[in-house]
Amino acid sequence: MSTPVIVAAKRTAIGIAGHGFAGITAPGLAAPVLNAVAADVSSLDLPIDDVILGNCLGPGGDVARVSALLAGLGVDVPGVTVDRQCGSGLDAVMQAASRIRSGDETLILAGGVESASTSPWRFWPPIDGAEPVRYTRAPFAPKGFDDPGMGVAADDLARRCGIDRQRQDEYAARSFARAAAHDFSAEIVPIGQMSADERIRPNLTAQRLGRLRPTFTSDGTVTAGNSCGISDGAAVLAITTADRAAGLPALRILGSAVAGSDPALPGLGPVPAIEKLLGRAGVSLDDIGVIEITEAFASVVLAVSDALGIDEERICPEGGAIAMGHPWGASGAILLVRLASRMLQPSGPALGLAACAIGGGQGIAMLVERVT
Repeated sequence: MSTPVIVAAKRTAIGIAGHGFAGITAPGLAAPVLNAVAADVSSLDLPIDDVILGNCLGPGGDVARVSALLAGLGVDVPGVTVDRQCGSGLDAVMQAASRIRSGDETLILAGGVESASTSPWRFWPPIDGAEPVRYTRAPFAPKGFDDPGMGVAADDLARRCGIDRQRQDEYAARSFARAAAHDFSAEIVPIGQMSADERIRPNLTAQRLGRLRPTFTSDGTVTAGNSCGISDGAAVLAITTADRAAGLPALRILGSAVAGSDPALPGLGPVPAIEKLLGRAGVSLDDIGVIEITEAFASVVLAVSDALGIDEERICPEGGAIAMGHPWGASGAILLVRLASRMLQPSGPALGLAACAIGGGQGIAMLVERVT
C-alpha cells in the first residue's frame, strides 16, 4: 500500500454571497485553483488521474468534470462531484487519499467549491394543481427525525450545552482578530479583483458583536456576528504517494473518519468522528499541534471543544469561518489548505487535525503529519 500525501494546496479568497464573486459559477471558481495546483505539481511529471470536488448547491452536471474541462486539464482528465454537505470538501480529499493508498491512482486533485451566489432556484413539483413551492434547502433527515435548520440547531445546541451569548461573542471576536492579523495571500489564487477574504473585519470586539440581535430564534444567542455567513469559494489540494513526492514539502495523511450523530444536534457530529479517528491512529489530542474545526457557529465549536476537553484557544489559531466565511462544499478542503500553510513552515507543528460538523447529524475528521 502507498502512503498518501498532500503536496500542493491553494484556495480562492472567500467571498460574501452576492458580492465579490456574485457572477461567478462554481466551475468558474474551481477552475483557476485547479490550474494553480496543477502547475505547482507539474514537476512530478505525473498524469492527473482524477478530479474530486465537494459541492452542495451547484447546478448539477458533475461540477468537478465541468471544472476540470474549464481549467484546460484535458479531456482525458475525469471528474466526480461529492456531496456530504458541509463535509464535502474534506470527504473529497478522504476519497482521493483512499485511492492513492490502494495503489489504483498516482495523482488526484481534490477539494471543494461552492457558489451560493449562482446556485439555481428549485421548486417542488405541484401537488393537485397547486402552485409549485420553492425548494429552500435539502432535507437533512427524513420524516420521523428532527430536521432543524443549522442556525436553529446551533441555538438549540447552545441552550442544551449551557453556552451563553457572551462566550459565543468572545469566541467570534477572537476569530475576527486572529484573521485580521494574518496574511493569507500565499494560499490564495486571485480571481478578478478578489484576492482577500471579504468578510474579515478588524476591531470587531465582543462588545460590538453583543449589540447584534438573534438571527434564527427570537430568544436565541446565535447572531450574524457569531456565525459564519453564506459564502462563495473553492479550494484544491494535490494528493499523490510519498515515494513520488520525495524531497517536496508535504503532509502525510495519517487517517480520516466519518461518524453519525443525532440529527437534532448536528453541531456535535465532529465529536464521534474525532474520537474514532484518534482511536484508530493511536494519537491523543495533546499530541496535535494545530486544530482546525469549521466555525459554522461559535456554539458548535465551543460545544465540540467542551465535549472533547480541547482548550478553545487552540482551535483555528489564525481565525476561521466566522471571520472568513463558510462556502459549504469547499470548507473542509479550506481547513486542509490552512493546515498546509501553517504546518509546512520551517518550524510548523508536526500533527494537524481538521474536522467539520455536517447537517443531518454527521461529522468528518482528518489527521495529517508534516513530512520531514
